[in-house]
Amino acid sequence: MNPLLVEYLPILIFIGIALGLGLVMVIGSYVVARQRPDSEKVSAYECGFEAFDDARSRFDVRFYLVAILFIIFDLEVAFLFPWAVSLGEIGMFGFWSMMVFLGLLTVGFIYEWKKGALEWE
Repeated sequence: MNPLLVEYLPILIFIGIALGLGLVMVIGSYVVARQRPDSEKVSAYECGFEAFDDARSRFDVRFYLVAILFIIFDLEVAFLFPWAVSLGEIGMFGFWSMMVFLGLLTVGFIYEWKKGALEWE
């Protein structure tokens, strides 16, 4: 075997073990678990309305505003942790770059606030 390919052998073994373990877990859940959902399991949970058969029906615009709000805060948190860890190394340029980024996120948050995304009826 080519010496370059031998270096990838542990990765190939790891992928094989991961796929095999995942397959064993999925098959095991079908064998062990009870497959009779009750009325509580199939009821509406977090969406607030009953399930429907047409996926092309219209949604209220507030669902999209909440999704945008989630993305704003999710991005903020996803970028703040690495920034905080490396702040000592990136200096003032990194600090002010993050301040500009947080300013843009604040503008998006204020836009959503003015549009009424935070008031659910």
